[in-house]
Amino acid sequence: MHAFRSHTCAALTKANVGETVRLSGWVHRVRDHGGILFIDLRDHYGTTQVLCDPDSPVFAEVEKVRSEWCIRIDGEVKARAADLVNPKLPTGEVEVFVRDIEVLGAAKELPLMVFGDQEYPEETRLRYRYLDLRREVMQKNMTLRSDVVASIRKRMWDKGFREYQTPIITASSPEGARDFLVPSRLHPGKFYALPQAPQQFKQLLMVSGFDKYFQIAPCFRDEDPRADRSPTDFYQLDMEMSFVTQQDVFDTISPVLAGVFEEFGGDKKVDAPESWPQISYADAALWYGTDKPDLRNPIKMQVVSEHFAGSGFAIFAKLLEQEGTEIRAIPAPTGGSRKFCDRMNAFAQKEGLPGMGYIFWRDGADGMEAAGPLAKNIGPERTEAIRQQLGLGVGDAAFFLGGKPKSFQTVAGKARTVIGEELGLTDPNRFAFAWIVDFPIYEKDEETGKLDFEHNPFSMPQGGMEALQGDPLEVKGFQYDLACNGYELVSGAIRNHKPEIMFKAFELAGYPNEEVIKRFGGMVNAFQYGAPPHGGCATGIDRVVMLLAEEQNIREVILFPMNQRAEDLMMGAPSEPTPEQLMELNLRVIPQE
Repeated sequence: MHAFRSHTCAALTKANVGETVRLSGWVHRVRDHGGILFIDLRDHYGTTQVLCDPDSPVFAEVEKVRSEWCIRIDGEVKARAADLVNPKLPTGEVEVFVRDIEVLGAAKELPLMVFGDQEYPEETRLRYRYLDLRREVMQKNMTLRSDVVASIRKRMWDKGFREYQTPIITASSPEGARDFLVPSRLHPGKFYALPQAPQQFKQLLMVSGFDKYFQIAPCFRDEDPRADRSPTDFYQLDMEMSFVTQQDVFDTISPVLAGVFEEFGGDKKVDAPESWPQISYADAALWYGTDKPDLRNPIKMQVVSEHFAGSGFAIFAKLLEQEGTEIRAIPAPTGGSRKFCDRMNAFAQKEGLPGMGYIFWRDGADGMEAAGPLAKNIGPERTEAIRQQLGLGVGDAAFFLGGKPKSFQTVAGKARTVIGEELGLTDPNRFAFAWIVDFPIYEKDEETGKLDFEHNPFSMPQGGMEALQGDPLEVKGFQYDLACNGYELVSGAIRNHKPEIMFKAFELAGYPNEEVIKRFGGMVNAFQYGAPPHGGCATGIDRVVMLLAEEQNIREVILFPMNQRAEDLMMGAPSEPTPEQLMELNLRVIPQE
């Protein structure tokens, strides 16, 4: 017999009754039923019930074991009585009577329990991550992650892509976040950088003649953490293709992701890729208040400025006299109660706005009537025009925000989300995808008037060089994101592969040619030697798995994540270097005052 096991803890069935078997695993829990000891023995694959009574030659040894001890047992497989069968377990029809036991690894008193659903502070869970990962939900999440990556790889190979590895130690990347710098021992005073993404290398691969590239790539960015973003490193499906248009990229990656979500998404509906809408960045901001809309929620915001201009509601009327302002409405079907409207008004105040105006429609003595402070101020004709524009009726409501869109857009988007969820309008059993396109390349700082890049400076401008001769604020890029259920899953672009267009694009933002060559010389030089048109995208693996696992925090699907202060409590990182290490690198740490 094998030194540790003849079967896993998920393998035994009625067919094994009468056999002598060997199992190894962790003591999930111990139960004492009147002198008979029952142990749920757990390994990565499942759980088997083993038992021991005073007739067993190792009863005294079994009495000593505690939760999370790692043990090996030999014993005889027995059938459970019909009324004791556990249908929830694959091994629920059998149990193993222990004849021999070996303690492979005893456990101290546990800082967190693996058995049960008790919640522990995240700091405790991350400090003892190896225990946290033993929990069933974490085992499932990490197995799911591994299976998703394997599925993605197969799907990319099936589409004619090959996986190539790009460097981890490199120069700074043009991704826009902070680099993690690595000091060079051989070149004192100089630093490498960990790649924010393989962006430049994958473009150089296209110049090198590799037609289709992908990689499950580690990326490193020194960023502030969020629930959907790791503060140090993450993985992405990175891909690039030559001789392609924007639509070619969509047609390639969409079925890959749709297939993954269909394979691992359970009973949730996945819209067919050909039905995924393409929404302009401007429309997404207007309709949803975000460039990563959740289309499970059917609410679309609309501009209703004309109904408030010159109206009796002085706040909005005066606001509209200022340049660049507008009033937007958030329709709320079935939200027509004063209680709900007051709750949403309080929500806006918590988000830092003075409030959120509202109108709701109800049955009155003479038929449908509009209620709320706004309705009284603007009168029945304007109120009725708003109702008809929004397509609302009795029992519905609408909420209103005004000003320069950038000042209230984010809160409007959050309000739309809350309204959709609270009114039961958002479909929880669906993965809803949307391509966001036509991103503006430039923006103007309102205080300084300076022009700068609003989005990826390496995207090909729509219209090429000719587009750069006109108003820069009107220039759109061949840049795109894929949103799913309120998260950005994919970001990419058709690249600007022509040096003259690249130099002009940077010149408009105030970057001279010398600066471009200094920062991105490798890529600029390569583009002068017959660069093909190319484009691609990157898909966040962690976010994909987070959605599939129905988790709200990305750390639940990463094996060993940092905490919110970008610390590894388990391994003690970041740590102070030794004097010898600093001397080797010709570095000195200056203490902070």
